[in-house]
Amino acid sequence: MRGTLQRPPRRSNRRGVALLAGLALVVAACGDDDDSGADATAAPAATEAPAATEAPAATEAPAATEAPAATEAPGATEAPAATEAPKELEPGPGFDGSTIKVGVITALSGPAALIGTPLAAGQQVYFDYLNAELGGIAGKYPVEILLEDNLYETATTVQKYGKIKDDVVMFTQIMGTPSISAALPLLAEDNMIAAPASQDAIWVREQNLFPVIEPYQIDVINAMSYYVGDGGGSTADTICAVIQNDVYGEAGLDGLEFAADQLGFEIATVTRYAAGDQDFTAQVTELANTNCDMVFATALPTEFAGILGAAAQRAFEPRWIAQSPAWVDELAGTPLAEYLEAHVWIVALGREWGDPASKDMTEMVDRVATYKPDQSPDYYFTFGYLQAWAAHQLLEAAVADGDLGREGIINAMNGLTALEFGDLSPAYAYGPPEDRDPPRGSTIFAVDRSKPFALGALATNFTTPEAEAYVFPAAD
Repeated sequence: MRGTLQRPPRRSNRRGVALLAGLALVVAACGDDDDSGADATAAPAATEAPAATEAPAATEAPAATEAPAATEAPGATEAPAATEAPKELEPGPGFDGSTIKVGVITALSGPAALIGTPLAAGQQVYFDYLNAELGGIAGKYPVEILLEDNLYETATTVQKYGKIKDDVVMFTQIMGTPSISAALPLLAEDNMIAAPASQDAIWVREQNLFPVIEPYQIDVINAMSYYVGDGGGSTADTICAVIQNDVYGEAGLDGLEFAADQLGFEIATVTRYAAGDQDFTAQVTELANTNCDMVFATALPTEFAGILGAAAQRAFEPRWIAQSPAWVDELAGTPLAEYLEAHVWIVALGREWGDPASKDMTEMVDRVATYKPDQSPDYYFTFGYLQAWAAHQLLEAAVADGDLGREGIINAMNGLTALEFGDLSPAYAYGPPEDRDPPRGSTIFAVDRSKPFALGALATNFTTPEAEAYVFPAAD
């Protein structure tokens, strides 16, 4: 097996205008007894989004000739020693002999752009750093992103995949659990790999996927263990869930059911909604009538805002814990802010933005200041940055093997022993899909308006015996 590389402002107001405009109608009625205001959190219409083909200019990688010597690069992300001269590579799809092109298909418009835009930005900053300061892969091959907007739609994902698949060596990001499900047969047919911007445990054993962080199920299990332990809850509490009615929601429920079996609590109620729903009166009424002490939410930000708005309106105040894709910091700038700080926790990856105890977090923030100074704190940005860091490790291995073809990249991926992210995120044990062992760590954040991204860590990168016991499903 091959060893691993040992290395490791303010957001634009346009980003959250649609979310805030819809949410304001709900929270304005929070003091009323009339439940009819709970349907006012309409998701922004995807038809209002900019054209998907208009990718930001920032995806043009800096020329490798402008880079200083790779040995001058700081931190754990230093390239392999110059004595390990890379083999000569044959040009092929996505590689013209000098530049390596990778694909990113993510939501740049519509409601999920609140997630997709920083996901893409995280990759761009890392690759800008790689090109400018390390000279690119192996110190000589700059990386260029081909960026496409999928509007968080499966049909659009398939269309954009077909558009650029022959122009990239791999996809360093495809966003969305439904979109990954739709793309997976195409990836297998084309012998292509993609890094999913989705954390479902079902991706772990897939040969054509390149997951890099802990699965949703691990986050849910850790969150529930924290809740019934240090979080002040109890297995005797009335524990409920509200989930998006699709594969994303079912991933959260899978983790919750496993936690229930391991920890010995009952799930009193599971209520579902469809992506794009605007009225959550029925779901919140069901949860309130069940007298839920705690509700786990698997949602996206616009729908989560609507759920919380409906709950606050009727003074329903359980402990809410939500998976990471439910949160955007714009929520903390609404009249719901005090309700959020009192009642909402988020379970996600990694550290607080700017954590001075983390060398690699500090380096990431410094690179943001250099390459994208308008980027505000955002854990979706961190996820994208980690994906690019992982792709760097993989592409270095493929170049060392002398093969940037699709089979060569798959062989290189299967030969990695681990993906290392310094102290920014736990390592991911790699190898062939059957040998992969994802990180079992999660971070519990409380809503805190004094913190970057309005989240303060209650427990950072911790794991539990219950999470360690989770067995990842075999590929279909």
